[in-house]
Amino acid sequence: MNTLEVAPIPIGDSVGIVLPGAILARLKLQAGDTVFLTESTEGLFLSPFNPALKEEITTGRDFMRENNEPFHPLAQHPDTLG
Repeated sequence: MNTLEVAPIPIGDSVGIVLPGAILARLKLQAGDTVFLTESTEGLFLSPFNPALKEEITTGRDFMRENNEPFHPLAQHPDTLG
């Protein structure tokens, strides 16, 4: 695990951190993108992915797996659909 040291800087009435370009590239982020800071027992995690969507995606995949018949035509190549 790599460690990056950043110092908070004042931004108006708040503070912020500046992420180096290499970190932005690894996270596939650009200026103006949203990031999610998640607290856990192991510390804080910064991610471009909303952890709240994980449950929704899992529920959707489970539904499609259990009710897969109507989804077969959708999985076909677009040229093969009627």
